[in-house]
Amino acid sequence: MDCESALGTTDSCRHESREDNNSGYPAYMSTLFVKRLTVIDSSVLSPTRGLIGESWQVDLELDGKLDRQGMILDFGAVKRPLKQLIDERFDHRLLVPADYPGLQITEYTEGLHLSFALEDGRQIEHRSPRDAVCLIPCECIAVDYLAQIIADHLSQKTPENVEAARIRLWPETIDGPFYQYSHGLRHHAGNCQRIAHGHRSRLEILRNGRRDPDLENAWARRWKDIYIGTRSDLVGASRREKTEYYEFGYRSGQGDFGLSLPRAACYLIDTDSTIENLAQHIADCLKAEYPADRFEVHAYEGVDKGAIGTA
Repeated sequence: MDCESALGTTDSCRHESREDNNSGYPAYMSTLFVKRLTVIDSSVLSPTRGLIGESWQVDLELDGKLDRQGMILDFGAVKRPLKQLIDERFDHRLLVPADYPGLQITEYTEGLHLSFALEDGRQIEHRSPRDAVCLIPCECIAVDYLAQIIADHLSQKTPENVEAARIRLWPETIDGPFYQYSHGLRHHAGNCQRIAHGHRSRLEILRNGRRDPDLENAWARRWKDIYIGTRSDLVGASRREKTEYYEFGYRSGQGDFGLSLPRAACYLIDTDSTIENLAQHIADCLKAEYPADRFEVHAYEGVDKGAIGTA
């Protein structure tokens, strides 16, 4: 399967046969659904594109018999525990195709070291605690297969009266330019400190009060499949087989992190790569280029959240 075309919208399901065991559940089946249960913001290692930031919205359907309350499952038990199961396992992680021939995994005391050879010969290396990585058993991560993996994971955790779980992963529909970036926030108290997680994000640039599609498209192209790194986290640079690389590294609350990427896939800024700083960075760059104009930049971090920078 082509990895590029596969990262789209899909449905997946897993069916398990469960006996009623005279539990008293009504015999007929029903379906419970929750739209946009959560959003998975992660990065994916692609054999062709390298490190990709992704944001997938998650729809859930559960088939099952009604319990004594006349429910398959209380919505509170869906929105909290099942959402938490997805977030803990797949959100803010680096998703890695574990069966890809160009991948080498080395385990060490504090975590995993990944060496990932792209099809064009360039290399990506990633070092982190184990929880920052999610290994997917495939050669190339396709969204339909990832949905199946998530559904399988949930099916093992649902009550006995739930007989099937279906997951739909779908990217936000964006009418206009968007950028896909990966980053890590060493000072963050939560999972954003992981050095390679990412987002698929819309971008709106107002120039003198009106949106400027040319500027939006220019920045979206600049930040396509990019790693936005903090300059103080840059610990080295090297050249291997005519390709220049940047090496990033830091220690944060969860442990030691390291990342090596082709320099052409990196964009350096002087601050932490929070969305507040990214929005202001774009605004400041535009103001420096067009000093007579005023700018308002709406930079998103995934779906329906972001920050505004002005200059």
